[in-house]
Amino acid sequence: MIALEPSLSTRRPAVAGSFYPRGARELADTVEGLLSQAPKRGESGLVGIVAPHAGYMFSGPVAASAFAELAFPKDAYERVLLIGPAHYVPVPGIAAPSARSFATPLGEIAIDTHKIAALLEAGLINIDDYAHAPEHALEVELPFLQQALGRFTLIPLLVGDASPEEVAAIICIVLDERTLLVVSTDLSHYLDYVSAQARDLASAEVIERLDYLRLGPDDACGFAALNGALCAARQRGWQINRLDLRNSGDIGGDRDRVVGYGAWAFSASTPRS
Repeated sequence: MIALEPSLSTRRPAVAGSFYPRGARELADTVEGLLSQAPKRGESGLVGIVAPHAGYMFSGPVAASAFAELAFPKDAYERVLLIGPAHYVPVPGIAAPSARSFATPLGEIAIDTHKIAALLEAGLINIDDYAHAPEHALEVELPFLQQALGRFTLIPLLVGDASPEEVAAIICIVLDERTLLVVSTDLSHYLDYVSAQARDLASAEVIERLDYLRLGPDDACGFAALNGALCAARQRGWQINRLDLRNSGDIGGDRDRVVGYGAWAFSASTPRS
């Protein structure tokens, strides 16, 4: 077993104060307010969710639609596999951090370094702290998870030029009955409102067919991570249900250049092993 280099490092927040509030109390109140307003459908056999990752003032209500599905006892999940795109640093393959924890204003989240070491030894991932340091796609999901789950360990992975099958292999290795999959992605970017609605609806239909070969970068910034999740869902026989589909123009932003947001839930009809 490959051991990660000893480190006391904590990956500090990169977008606190811009994408979401910097103060712990304000952040907790903001997240709790968003969750309290979101419908709770209570998906049976929930194994994962898809949530957007923009600033809370724009994508927060749609993200809350996904995280509201975690409205069960806080010890239901012990670990979260969080996957999403790298916006600032190109990533070959799939990258984990070397840090021992991720921090938000709500506290630190321990990283499952043993599982990351096992994935590293198997040649399924690499270590890339440069890509993780500025990245918001994973970070903005963490306060929702902290508020919904309480304590958990984290496997944070940035998905670059990896195939759906490569991502699905990691998902299938990591997921068990106490592990939640979270896929972080926005949908279309900077189209006008009507064009974005059409593009995002078409993407939603692809997603709901579990067609993991169709989505590209114009459809979703996290298309590689999402395609991998769709591939795993097809392999495992999971169902996927739409929870929300809107864009920034629906939530108060400029309708000339909008960003699309969607939320979905993956569920299994039989217990995971």
